[in-house]
Amino acid sequence: MATATEFALGTVRVALTPRERFAEFLKTRGKRVTRQRQAIVDHVASRHEHFDAEQLLADLRGTPAGAGASRPTVYRTLAEMVDAGLLRKMVLDGRAIYEHDYGYPQHDHLYCTGCRRLIEFSSAEVAEIRDAVAARHRFRAESHRLIVTGLCLECRSSRSRSRLQDRV
Repeated sequence: MATATEFALGTVRVALTPRERFAEFLKTRGKRVTRQRQAIVDHVASRHEHFDAEQLLADLRGTPAGAGASRPTVYRTLAEMVDAGLLRKMVLDGRAIYEHDYGYPQHDHLYCTGCRRLIEFSSAEVAEIRDAVAARHRFRAESHRLIVTGLCLECRSSRSRSRLQDRV
């Protein structure tokens, strides 16, 4: 069994590497495994950070393997990776943000609307509430997605400083 890279929230054991899982997904759809698709999967799977398609495209252009990946190929491959269960897509402030999700445990996010930073967290209490609500409705929960929006400490602090300056 392959193991995902170790991250702050831990890992989940998976049967296939991201590359193997994606190749299997593409084959079931009658699509080819191209060098560009492999470069995209390898790049995304090698790190766990939040990104958008344009950031990925810029990162790939700086690598020999991904230099030939076109914008349409990147966008199409990201959609396929979401469908394959390798990526999670979140739309925040009208912008599609992705994160490598395969082999990574269930977690949620805090989203700062000031600096646009995503903070990951895992909470047993959130899972307990999810399970209690599901049980009440005779529903079997498999996963959930929670994004709490607000302002981080740094943005709150800078806003309060600017308000004080406005009063002087």
